[in-house]
Amino acid sequence: MTAQLHYTPEIARQTRPIYESLRHVIPEVEWGVHAPYIAAINKLKREMNAVLLVHNYQTPEIFHGVADYTGDSLGLARQAAETDADIIVQCGVHFMAETSKILCPDKTVLIPDLEAGCSLAASITGADVRLLKERFPGVPVVTYVNTSADVKAESDICCTSGNAVRIVESLGVDRVIFLPDNYLGRYVAAQTGVELILWHGTCEVHERFTGAELRDYRKRWEGIQVIAHPECPPDVLEEADFVGSTKGMIDWVGDHRPNRVVMITECSMSDNVAVEFPEVEFIRPCNLCPHMKRITLPNILRALETRTHEVHVAPETGARARRAVEAMLAVA
Repeated sequence: MTAQLHYTPEIARQTRPIYESLRHVIPEVEWGVHAPYIAAINKLKREMNAVLLVHNYQTPEIFHGVADYTGDSLGLARQAAETDADIIVQCGVHFMAETSKILCPDKTVLIPDLEAGCSLAASITGADVRLLKERFPGVPVVTYVNTSADVKAESDICCTSGNAVRIVESLGVDRVIFLPDNYLGRYVAAQTGVELILWHGTCEVHERFTGAELRDYRKRWEGIQVIAHPECPPDVLEEADFVGSTKGMIDWVGDHRPNRVVMITECSMSDNVAVEFPEVEFIRPCNLCPHMKRITLPNILRALETRTHEVHVAPETGARARRAVEAMLAVA
């Protein structure tokens, strides 16, 4: 068990530069709780030659306090493939940790909470994909990275929300099986002439947004810009000023510097982006991902101290899944 940590003057001094950048998203009264864990994690990861891969949906004290690399699923996959660290701590959800293990089978990959899952990954199995391949013989399978290793192993190529259109078009065919996000698939289908055979999976965070909610934002906040993730329903995307992956949304804010913006995605991302662009007013729709929020500073520290929970992928499954992930990286 992790010993009780105390906020000492030395820890306050060590972590002050981090807090100065987070001042307008984390109240100072909370910093005394976070800072001892941040100091301990940053010290221990250096000693262990460990890196922390942190997804855009993590809370600011994790995202800005202890991350070595931050990004969307594609960005974190790239960093996993390139790191020379001995240990990867995946501060995201389980399929992301599996992807790191698929790309780095000889490294130790840890996830702070094994229950950090994903509604999309849970919506489909490798057996489901095999049945689809029997039903549509010869049709290539494009699988969103938000899937298990077993599903990736049955796929021809993976994609993310940021490169899905490019991946589909790279195959040079008229028809593909696109799994498992139905809303992302419908968005991709509208951007390309390729016929997509879709699955019924959805993201439990993004599916809750509605077009009416976006129209209400425009009524309540004059001049607001609305940017949305393509995992949202079609009526949401029709109302948005920009549609893109989490990286695409961050880049859009950086390029356009709107006076006021609402990011239609998991709400911690607004806090993280607000740190980079303090002059932009972020209206925060608070749809939280319960799985991402299972990752905390205390259980990150515990993962490092005890080397738990280690993620394993069967070698044969990992080898087949790696071909699909590497095919994506070669295109992207």
